[in-house]
Amino acid sequence: MTDLAARLDALEHRLQLAEDKLAITQLIASYGPLVDAGRADEVGQLWTEDGEYDVEGWAMRSRADIHAMVLSDAHQRLITNGSVHFLGPVWVEVAGDEAKAVCDSLLVLNGEEGWRVARGSVHRFQLVRDGGAWRIKHRISRQLDGSQSSRDLLPL
Repeated sequence: MTDLAARLDALEHRLQLAEDKLAITQLIASYGPLVDAGRADEVGQLWTEDGEYDVEGWAMRSRADIHAMVLSDAHQRLITNGSVHFLGPVWVEVAGDEAKAVCDSLLVLNGEEGWRVARGSVHRFQLVRDGGAWRIKHRISRQLDGSQSSRDLLPL
């Protein structure tokens, strides 16, 4: 392999890594606006068919479960009163067709007293390349309540 070919291979690898990280960042950033809009189909499509979402009090084990969560009475009450699911900057690590990501989030709700932060959480994602697109295989969310178990989800 010539020096030029090696440099082009390295550049191609770096570009693919940057594109993968950007795609994953955009996928995770899309969750908040989609879930606040109640767009169950699009929220479900962020996950693989058998994707899991483990959030305190709710274990979803498929894309259909996640779709149903968005349409649930509990979620519909949140969004009809006004909600903002804000996921902060994402730390992403890619290894071939698999990746992991971590971010914090705030859930801001509108109520009689105005807007208030209802929850601060950490989210750990396992993602896979599925049909040419990145999708969530597993997501675990825990309230950042000071517990060691929630802090263990944060990157080192």
